[in-house]
Amino acid sequence: MDITTFDELLQAARRQADPQRLLLVFAGATLPEAASAEQRQDFEAGEGGELAPLMCVDKDPQALPDFATLLAESETLGPRWTLMFAAALGGRAPLPPTASQVDAALQKMVEAVRQGDIERFVPFDREGQAVRLG
Repeated sequence: MDITTFDELLQAARRQADPQRLLLVFAGATLPEAASAEQRQDFEAGEGGELAPLMCVDKDPQALPDFATLLAESETLGPRWTLMFAAALGGRAPLPPTASQVDAALQKMVEAVRQGDIERFVPFDREGQAVRLG
């Protein structure tokens, strides 16, 4: 399945036989500590930098109406983000994943984003559109 919007991801998660949790890591651009003067200048001009996790959350796709609702919620709960990385974690019908499974998966996901190991996640921009990185 080719996911092009966050709302398509929501619909796909809702159709799964096993209950799902969406794992979301919101990331923003930061300047590396050892940045050169040129990198600092580019960053101040809105270019370059590296992605850093800012916050993470899990969501029940059945309880989340759409991307617009998620965006509005994210605006009130944390810093402004640039990209959101999404993944799904399935439970076993009729039970969703446990809180400890969700927490462990989110921590692994945050660390993967921190390391740049993001190929297994779907990145979305602030309009809810899937983006290709690289």
